[in-house]
Amino acid sequence: MNRKQQIGKDGESAAAEFLKKKGYKILEQNYRSSLGEIDIIAEDRKTIAFIEVKTRGSMGYGSPKSAITPEKQRKISMVALLYLKKNRRMNARARFDVVTVRWDSGDIHLIKNAFELAYP
Repeated sequence: MNRKQQIGKDGESAAAEFLKKKGYKILEQNYRSSLGEIDIIAEDRKTIAFIEVKTRGSMGYGSPKSAITPEKQRKISMVALLYLKKNRRMNARARFDVVTVRWDSGDIHLIKNAFELAYP
């Protein structure tokens, strides 16, 4: 595993712990399908949250949130729909959250409803 991958993995672990402290119930981590991956799937009260984690060592490459491109949103949306269908939860309330992790400052932020369902 290279340094970038390790930073990402550590960021996802920190995000999961952060979410648990906020009352989220983690259902899946690194959920993979043929369409892509979702970092964390969790329940926040009665809502399923599909969570993208963006980690940065510093601001050298821009803010973590700026990395959630429209293309990334479409991919996450498609994987989320597949997850809901496979788990027979198509009628469940769902949303897309983003957790940003910055190692240089130690900041972890949750952005609820970060984006809407995106179709291709």
